[in-house]
Amino acid sequence: MSTAADVVTSYLNAFSRGDPDEIAGFVAEGFHNEHLSSIASSCVGRDEYRQRLPNFLATFVDRSYAVLEVVEQGTAMQSQVVVRNDFTALYEGMPIDIPGVMWFTVEDGLITKRTDVWDSAIFMAQIATTD
Repeated sequence: MSTAADVVTSYLNAFSRGDPDEIAGFVAEGFHNEHLSSIASSCVGRDEYRQRLPNFLATFVDRSYAVLEVVEQGTAMQSQVVVRNDFTALYEGMPIDIPGVMWFTVEDGLITKRTDVWDSAIFMAQIATTD
């Protein structure tokens, strides 16, 4: 049996493969994808999340989440998993590297909530171009 931390790391690793169905397969039907960055948007529901994934995957090319630290607590039925990560990708041809923290709730082997915290100013500074 997989631990909640295994579910979360497998979910994050799926982003590098870029298959929206695989990624959405890790989340529950009522999944709440909460973004606390000022330039990101949240959504509720696996279908809504799945619908948004192709745009995210196309916008952030060659994306990956490097898992730096994982903390897990809870029971076999419900666990909280906190992941410190480094998100790297190409955005409009420019490399980006953004540190972040995600807090997950995992119930019965599926992610029911993800709270994503990252500094949008870091992202904006990395994509800023000078004329």
